[in-house]
Amino acid sequence: MVINYKRELEDAAKTMILVHDPNTLIRLIVRMIVQKVNVDHAGILLHDKERDTYILTVSRGKAGLKIPKGFARMDADNPLIRFFKERIDKKIFHDGAVVYQNVKKLLKKKLAPKTAQLLKKVLYQMEILEACVCVPSYSKNELLGILFLGRKKNKKEFKQDELDFFAALASDVAMAIKNAQLFKELESELDKKRRLFLHTTVALAAAIDAKDHYTHGHTFRVTNIALEIAKEYIHKHKPKLEGNFLEELHIASLLHDIGKIGIPESILNKQGPLDEVEKFNIQEHPLIGVTILQPIRELENSILGVKYHHERFDGSGYPEGLKGDQIPLIAAIISVADTFDAMTTDRPYRKGLTKEAAAEEIMQVSGKQLDPKLVSCFLEIYREGKI
Repeated sequence: MVINYKRELEDAAKTMILVHDPNTLIRLIVRMIVQKVNVDHAGILLHDKERDTYILTVSRGKAGLKIPKGFARMDADNPLIRFFKERIDKKIFHDGAVVYQNVKKLLKKKLAPKTAQLLKKVLYQMEILEACVCVPSYSKNELLGILFLGRKKNKKEFKQDELDFFAALASDVAMAIKNAQLFKELESELDKKRRLFLHTTVALAAAIDAKDHYTHGHTFRVTNIALEIAKEYIHKHKPKLEGNFLEELHIASLLHDIGKIGIPESILNKQGPLDEVEKFNIQEHPLIGVTILQPIRELENSILGVKYHHERFDGSGYPEGLKGDQIPLIAAIISVADTFDAMTTDRPYRKGLTKEAAAEEIMQVSGKQLDPKLVSCFLEIYREGKI
């Protein structure tokens, strides 16, 4: 059976957005890989911040190959951890997956003694785990975990599309785990807001993702970028903010496109530029979002981000043509994050820009489309590699 890895990735992302417990999320991902890719076993070594060690959190496979949970622990100086943490893997293999057989082939060539010695140690660690493939998962250049897979049941080697799938999946998992961890923190601080968040944000965000093929991963990316911009803005300008601004921004970012639920899929997924009528329909989505969320009184401040994230600094945006400081800060932040992600995302009728080109474009629209203070914060976190 031929597996459509693009579809599997989209399905996994839709599942991940619904799960906010990191351990549950990891179990689902490992189970999906074992079933879909048909491997003997798979597992994830996950970073434990408190002990600064990597622990086998989940392992799944047939008896005799499945490693007991918590059995494997690797500290930061473990060769396999160092190999990925210090990005040595990227220098040698250039992609997101390290294959056991490729390491063995490389060792037959003439290598620098230190490199050869490290690769031998990496092979040994993979043998302990009975891993044919190891895929690192990063969040902001921090090694969050390592996905490892045993042999395929049909004994064949992994194909490149399978390795690409694992690498893309690991990237999505990192974002999902970070978001899940943020949910956990919110849960301990504000239980009431947590229930509200779980019952509304998750279900609605998942509904958007299911309707608009373009939004695959868009919500996660915009949320992460918006929160980084906000932290930089708060650090730099120390504004007086009411309530829990970052929590409200987090909710607003996840829900900023909720109004697209009311837009026909034929428009959302059109294979080409929109005509004037279709543009008008799309521009209705912020107000549709407000209509959906307004009954939830606790979302009052977050709704401002949903309603006004398409306003422009020069007043040429919608729905009300607000300009400058008339635009709520929460909406202006989302606008920068949303604009950057839209620029770097492929559409059916055009290729997405590189991050570098998009950052240049963001500078060009500073003071016109986007708030200059927020553009400055965006460029700062971009230069620091936080995006």
